[in-house]
Amino acid sequence: MRELSIFPLHTVLFPGTPLPLHIFEPRYRLMIQETLRHDSSFGVALIKRGVEALGPLPEPYLVGCVANIGQIEYLPDGRMNILAVGEERFRILTLDRSGPFLKAKVEIIPMEVPQTLSVAREAKHLRPWITAYLRVLKEITNESLPLEKLTLPHDSLPLLYFAASLLQIPLIEKQDLLEAETSAHLLSKLKRLYRREIALLWHLHMFNEAKQAHASRLN
Repeated sequence: MRELSIFPLHTVLFPGTPLPLHIFEPRYRLMIQETLRHDSSFGVALIKRGVEALGPLPEPYLVGCVANIGQIEYLPDGRMNILAVGEERFRILTLDRSGPFLKAKVEIIPMEVPQTLSVAREAKHLRPWITAYLRVLKEITNESLPLEKLTLPHDSLPLLYFAASLLQIPLIEKQDLLEAETSAHLLSKLKRLYRREIALLWHLHMFNEAKQAHASRLN
């Protein structure tokens, strides 16, 4: 069992993925200062009910991810910019609301990796799906995504968590990915979601192309 300060956010953090944060609320400045006096780690949990800032302490989902502060920039007025990285998953056992920010007794949830070689082989097949998803997303959003510089993790589990972090899907679906019991379950969920999202994005792209072509003919 371990004690963690909990930062409830409208985001789902996965192990091995970065999390940039701008810390401006006094209660979370205090939380970060306290965290830095200990081991530089705090817990990130998706908000289940409530608001992220300037309100009562929200209710988080019970499964979250430990975040370790890697970089910090202090601003003149006391605000901070930090860059944290997800480490391991945790489950909240008890939640303490008595202070200015949430604290919890948690248990660490190791990822079970049955049939490691099978999962590793299947995870490799996810790589082209990730690239295809990002390409069609780039076409639709017109964002500058340097795909040629994209380096995917080599090992299967970091690859799966990286793939989960990339998906632009409802947060409750991302939470479901974070809570996957085994790497095989996570891989199965990711394959289904990538197929769905690529199909949806491709149909949206074709619709936009047809709409633009129709507008050009009218002009």
